Amino acid sequence: MCPVSQSPVHRRQWIYKICERVGNSPSIGNVDQGIDVNAIKKFYLKDNEKDPKLIANLVKDGNFGMPYLPEKLYADIRRLSMFRDQLNEDRIRNLNRLHREMKIYFPEYKDAFGKIDGAFSLELLKEAPFPDELVALGTEGMKQIWHEAKLRVRGYVNAPSILEYARKSVGIKDGSDAGRQAVKWFVSRIIELDEQLSDIENQLNQRCNEIPYAKNILAISGIGENILSGILAEMGDISRFDNVKEIQKLSGLGLVACSSGKHTGETKISHRGRKRLRYWLFQAAKSAVAHSEEFKELHVYYTTRKQNPLKKMQSLIVIACKILRVIFTILTKGTAYDPKKLLGDIVRPDQSIPQAA
Repeated sequence: MCPVSQSPVHRRQWIYKICERVGNSPSIGNVDQGIDVNAIKKFYLKDNEKDPKLIANLVKDGNFGMPYLPEKLYADIRRLSMFRDQLNEDRIRNLNRLHREMKIYFPEYKDAFGKIDGAFSLELLKEAPFPDELVALGTEGMKQIWHEAKLRVRGYVNAPSILEYARKSVGIKDGSDAGRQAVKWFVSRIIELDEQLSDIENQLNQRCNEIPYAKNILAISGIGENILSGILAEMGDISRFDNVKEIQKLSGLGLVACSSGKHTGETKISHRGRKRLRYWLFQAAKSAVAHSEEFKELHVYYTTRKQNPLKKMQSLIVIACKILRVIFTILTKGTAYDPKKLLGDIVRPDQSIPQAA
């Protein structure tokens, strides 16, 4: 809209921008000779005469897509999964703030505690977050806090090391009272979020177990309940897909050729679709390669084979697609997971590569 209520200088600047966009068209008029208001309105107002016809043709030819809204069980699973993601984001945010405070007042905290968001560290930080308080507690005081929290005795051996780092700390003292309050608040918030996450994950896992044959997928080493629930939440009802390629396309793992004219570029994944589904499938691939012998063997084969060896990231993408095919087969056919069938892609040295007829 034209800034009529503004000063002449502002109106002149606005007119200059309009003229630049239309190449200083004479229909709008020279800035110094006045304004053709009708031309400016025509320039800004959208012409909708063609839109209804275009929409009608799209509907007639079926060239449109309907958004998928999960129902009943799958709606609950997706909402719980989204809530879990939000709680995880809150936890990461509070953990980063905790790190910031500890770097100021106890710079040696990482060496002293190791994993700062572990159970032993959180219980101790809740009572005595800074070096002077830890020194006042001593090793027996630390052990007493852990004992009251019903933590395992084997972690008590770290008390002397924590005390030694606290005695030699070079953290600043100014503002420590406010910093202490902040640390205790962040710690209590992290503990609260951990309890909420545990409750949400239990509900999510129970709902996922109601899906027929979903438990069979857990037979894959490295794919636990959290990863499985994330995949099922993003994928939705498996019966709405005709084949696994449709889910692969939904996840953005479908291959597209980057080519133009005579130039043929690399083939890459599309990255279109639900990025959270792609995220969970990639997490499943990484975890399976780390914990499953058959997937680890498959990953080594893909990256070291003589013909067309893949990079590590490419191999993980291929394995993610293979995991997706396994999940699709289990959920649609109700079969059990068979690791031997998974290794069918590997060509052994004593095997010959089949020739095309």
